Amino acid sequence: MSGRLVHVGSAVVDYVYRIDALPAPGAERTASSYARVAGGGFNMMVAASRTGMKVVFGGRLGTGPDGDLLRSAFAAEGIETLTPPSPLMDSGNCVAMISSDAERTFVSWPGAESVLTPDMMMPVQIIPGDWIFTSGYTLSYPGSRDALADWIEALPADSPLVFDPTPVIAEIPRPILDRVLACTTWLSCNADEAAEIAGAGDAQTVAIRLLAQHCPKAQGVVIRAGARGCLVRLAEGGTRAIPGFAVNAIDTNGAGDTHIGAFISALSRSLSAYEAAGYANAAAALSVTRHGGSSAPTDTQIREFLALHDRPVTVRGEEQEATP
Repeated sequence: MSGRLVHVGSAVVDYVYRIDALPAPGAERTASSYARVAGGGFNMMVAASRTGMKVVFGGRLGTGPDGDLLRSAFAAEGIETLTPPSPLMDSGNCVAMISSDAERTFVSWPGAESVLTPDMMMPVQIIPGDWIFTSGYTLSYPGSRDALADWIEALPADSPLVFDPTPVIAEIPRPILDRVLACTTWLSCNADEAAEIAGAGDAQTVAIRLLAQHCPKAQGVVIRAGARGCLVRLAEGGTRAIPGFAVNAIDTNGAGDTHIGAFISALSRSLSAYEAAGYANAAAALSVTRHGGSSAPTDTQIREFLALHDRPVTVRGEEQEATP
């Protein structure tokens, strides 16, 4: 395995309530369980770490109970924080309501992760072989977007940047979004986020448009489709729909994060993009069968799952034009 994953994004604490269904306006429901756990970008870092990649955090943690919880969670997973904690703010948090159909609803409160400055980011030094990741959450915050965009544009030309625009993409100023897309090596997003960038259309058409008009330096685009899997479009040409897996989902929180972390980890081990996407689909499928956003499986568990489904990651096939 070569290089580290340098995550320059947002880690927050999730306040997770499990309920039968969302309450109607003005109504109330009693949760069947409650937990306070590390979340946000932590879920993606865990997926990369548990599949063998060295992970470091280049965002910011706070000073207070939520920052302390995150530091403990990072330590348990062997994730080093490169930047000093904020002396003025605690880390942010997110209320996550998980309903009986495994879907989730979020309300977030930004904290220290929402304020990045050039001085604070100076310790985040990129070395040859590193992979860099950032998300739309950090770019949506007025106190972090400019510093992060400047830092990304100053990255070494040969350092791959993976970008997930996230559901808050509409809150990112278009000039900032365009600057980051112009530096992106791999874009991973869902269909709604892809359409927000490049306009409506089927997944293949939108992926082609993303590469041609918005991500000029990218090697490829991944459009995630939940249980159906994902579509991979390569800049050099060729599209493949990588099928997902039928599993009994009990919690979809963090599935997209798990997919991205596993995808980067697989690419860093020189798997092809198609193999990496199949590996990531398996990781996400396993994660939704477990409670919690940071429920990513290990490399061994993913490989065993793929073997059971007769999809070894070493098999390469012919390209085909398809959509999920």
